[in-house]
Amino acid sequence: MKTNFLVCCFVICLSALVSAQEKITIESLLNEMVDRDAIARFPKNNFRLKQASSYNRASVKPEDSVGWFTNHDYNKGEEDHHFIRTEETNGEKEWVLMDHVGPGAIVRVWSPWLNQLEPGSDIDIRVYLDGNPKPVFEGNMISLFDGTGIFPYPFAHPSLRSGVSFFPIPYAKGCKITSLKQPFFFQYTYREYDEGTPIKTFTMEDFNKAKPLTEKIGKELLNPQNTKDGEIVSMKMKLRSNKEASVELPNGTAAVRSIVLKLGDYKDPAITRSVVLKMEFDGQETVWTPIGDFFGTGIGLNPVKGWYQTVEDDGTMSCRWVMPYQKSGKITVLNLGKKSVDVQLEATIGDWTWNSESMYFNAAWRGQYPVPTRPFSDWNYVTLKGRGVYVGDALTIMNPVARWWGEGDEKIWVDGEDFPSIFGTGTEDYYAYSWGGRSTEFYEHPFHAQPRSYVYNKLNPKITNEKNTSGYSTETRNRALDGMPFESSLQLDMEVWSGTDCDMGYGVGVYWYGDANTTSNRTPDPKGVLELPPLPKGFPNIKK
Repeated sequence: MKTNFLVCCFVICLSALVSAQEKITIESLLNEMVDRDAIARFPKNNFRLKQASSYNRASVKPEDSVGWFTNHDYNKGEEDHHFIRTEETNGEKEWVLMDHVGPGAIVRVWSPWLNQLEPGSDIDIRVYLDGNPKPVFEGNMISLFDGTGIFPYPFAHPSLRSGVSFFPIPYAKGCKITSLKQPFFFQYTYREYDEGTPIKTFTMEDFNKAKPLTEKIGKELLNPQNTKDGEIVSMKMKLRSNKEASVELPNGTAAVRSIVLKLGDYKDPAITRSVVLKMEFDGQETVWTPIGDFFGTGIGLNPVKGWYQTVEDDGTMSCRWVMPYQKSGKITVLNLGKKSVDVQLEATIGDWTWNSESMYFNAAWRGQYPVPTRPFSDWNYVTLKGRGVYVGDALTIMNPVARWWGEGDEKIWVDGEDFPSIFGTGTEDYYAYSWGGRSTEFYEHPFHAQPRSYVYNKLNPKITNEKNTSGYSTETRNRALDGMPFESSLQLDMEVWSGTDCDMGYGVGVYWYGDANTTSNRTPDPKGVLELPPLPKGFPNIKK
């Protein structure tokens, strides 16, 4: 009798907890996508970010260096089995690409063209939810997600030689994705929610009902605005070599809502690496990053517009990450270059209600030159200890040869797991485009961009069809629904995998939210920011 009573109490308490949780729907996820406050709080509906991809199944453990760095991350011949399994239904064969049991939501899809010179794919997929034998939708794995199919632009878009979608697809019990032909490359990134999380499973009826909100959110994503509400602090000055200047933020609980910074000129591309942004909240430094890696412009002025960061043609750089604090804050600009720099900075500070889920914004930088491409290796972006959410990065590389440099896969380990939650299929795939050796065009999207590749950027667009990836390239990825929560640790590694045995340069800005006691393995590197990887001799006329 006593046992039955305790069971009943447990069920009642669990039911009360579930009813207190807000149900996750298409609409709630769309609203969360553009809620910059939400990402600064640890998620109420706890989830883990996972990914189903065509990574090479020979990659089992780092100790096996041959298998771990095997590059064949796609399916082409009968010997390739980089998917889960095959099934037969009513005499029809299907390849299972993703099979998640439990509550979740697809938050990112990436599918590449089959041929780098021919748009599209001849492979169809089916998406089954909650064990239903009938797919909720099906269609071509490119056109479904390139903005020409069910899911509208900008949520779905063509990127470079890809179909990429960030439209949320929630489900209460499970999701299975299959293809009707042997799949090529693929990535399906999804949230794995705790059991019992209340979710309204995606239906086409709900999708159609959400169209007004979808249109509204889409317009917001394409037209990000710096907040105008709040107290403004600013400075304008000439900053001498090896000097810094700071602005104190208003005392008390508040949050930085936007930061706008502009230098006098950008004639020397190295200036975006030698001028550093520092921030301190509640007595602890949480940001130390060169401005190029903080705002996503890379080395030199490469204009780009995204949901969290914008770099305008005139060099005005804006950041819209929300940065809460409880008592005090300070923003500092440090000039490590040899010449004086004219600096203008303006920050808008707004209200914030601090609670146990509030987190501090962090940004750090790592650079290395040379980075040998042989033997193959994993290059660590950052390792974090404690609780937080990983929200983005901006990678700038220097490639000394024309040949493609970025076959390396991302490997992201969360909370001490034995195998990465996220195991990718290539560096350009992580940054949401395809066929990197040819895709040197400028592109931008609210959540990812290629501000520069070879000699091309927004101010100098590519008009030819050549393949040359030498020089500097900058790739950015900022996360909204695909933010990565971690309870105790996160480690993000990127394979260094070039087709050429050479010495490259790597520099990355990384962004995350964390508790006051969350730590990283990144420390300020004033010497490193001045060691700019040199462009190859003869650039841009590099042929090999």
